[in-house]
Amino acid sequence: MEELIINLHMHTTYSDGTGSHEKIARAALQAGLDVVIITDHNVLVNGFEGYYQEGKQRVLLFVGEEVHDTARLPQKSHLLIFGSETELSQYSSDPQWLIGQSEKAGAITFIAHPYDPELKLFGEDDITWDDWQVQGYTGIEIWNGLSEFKVVVHNRAQAMFYALFPQYLAQGPQPQTLQKWDELLTQGRKVVAIGGSDAHELKVKMGPFRRVLYPYQFHFQCINTHVLIPEPLRNDPVYDRQLILDAIRQGHCFVAYDLPHPTRGFRFTAQGKDQIAWMGDEILLNHGVTFQIRLPLRTDCRLIRNGIVIKKWQDSEICTYIANQSGAYRVECTLPFLGRQRGWIFSNPIYVRDVLR
Repeated sequence: MEELIINLHMHTTYSDGTGSHEKIARAALQAGLDVVIITDHNVLVNGFEGYYQEGKQRVLLFVGEEVHDTARLPQKSHLLIFGSETELSQYSSDPQWLIGQSEKAGAITFIAHPYDPELKLFGEDDITWDDWQVQGYTGIEIWNGLSEFKVVVHNRAQAMFYALFPQYLAQGPQPQTLQKWDELLTQGRKVVAIGGSDAHELKVKMGPFRRVLYPYQFHFQCINTHVLIPEPLRNDPVYDRQLILDAIRQGHCFVAYDLPHPTRGFRFTAQGKDQIAWMGDEILLNHGVTFQIRLPLRTDCRLIRNGIVIKKWQDSEICTYIANQSGAYRVECTLPFLGRQRGWIFSNPIYVRDVLR
């Protein structure tokens, strides 16, 4: 498997961001990313997809969309759409209709920032996802970099601190989001997790204080989605984009906070009697399944089945566990950074089934 570092969910001047596609590509190159996916609000911007290169470094940029109903107050239930060739915002009035039309267009869909409370300090509304009765979406964004700011900040002093020292902000996905994800997994559903920066490179003012809130390049060093693809990229934007989207659709990816320490090289696999499974795969329980977790750095790790922690490891680099129950198994790793234990790696599940579907 080839590993790609992808930053997704970001905005340009075509919606509420302050940078161009070209600026984002340059920032991605400087951050060492392999892929960026731009998702402006309710507009599918054409003409910018492809490879951008500086020296030997290259990054693939492609364009998705973040769609929500602008007539809804507050404007909740945002959906990330990757892989559509057509504009889909005309279906935004009904989230289920939007998901269905996205599927017809060959796209994959993700519930954006499922828990996103209001921030009265800056006039930001609650834009939490409310429409959980919908079906057919690919997954959910379990960790959103910008939404975390809204959760952590409660006054102007905190806002100024995190604006000046953004490296102190990220702590991990919101517990409500992880709880909802585990609830869906326990129902037997396959729900792919991604992590998004929600980068805007916002310019903020508080009295005489002026600051760019989280430049693109900083965001790109933080919360990323690492995707495992079955073959190297071909330098063909159309072919490579589909290869990446297929891998994300299958859940062959994990969410990572790359700022404290690079997460490249993390692996979570399962070995059955006649099968090896990667994140996102199903595997038959039969007489037992052996999980193996490989970490890029010795740290703390835990294995979760259907939302319940079943095994913990401390200061470990290689972890193994033999399972004799079916369920959705996923991995969480934490790392000490800047005075506190922070979320570091969140795998997609391996689905252990009594009978394969």
